[in-house]
Amino acid sequence: MSETIASIRKDCFQLGMDQLTASRSIHLSKHPSYSYLSPKSLAQVANARRCIENILASEHVVYGVNTGFGSLCNQIISSGQVNKLQTNILKSHSVGLGRPVSQCTAKLMLLLKIHSLARGNSGVRPETLHRILWHLKNDIIPLVPRQGSVGASGDLAPLAHLFLPLIGLGYV
Repeated sequence: MSETIASIRKDCFQLGMDQLTASRSIHLSKHPSYSYLSPKSLAQVANARRCIENILASEHVVYGVNTGFGSLCNQIISSGQVNKLQTNILKSHSVGLGRPVSQCTAKLMLLLKIHSLARGNSGVRPETLHRILWHLKNDIIPLVPRQGSVGASGDLAPLAHLFLPLIGLGYV
């Protein structure tokens, strides 16, 4: 189906594959139906996910996969608790406050994140990408507060708010 869409529309954009410029980002955030996940991108994502699954099955200890974060880096998380860890990290980092960013900005944030994740370097599940794209195309846009950060990176709190709706939490 993706190949058919791409052959019909010259302006279709392969998330994770095509070059994303600033002007194209803005256009796609306003017209997300022009973007899709290509079979090649999904294969890369699935391959990276298999690596994560193999790590979990082998019980090798890998920071951020089956350990705590920051000062809890020596805390090993059992394979049965890894999903709970991921849920808790979203909850604990959703510390933003104040007025939300504009819906246009939140759409752009979703688009940029799915484009990055679709490159296949993170270990995210392909189903997660499909769900993010579904939210974007169906105009289910999270409320992301303008203020608040966790740690030095500055993007953890906004990203937590951005993805809470994927697990049935947060606000849209």
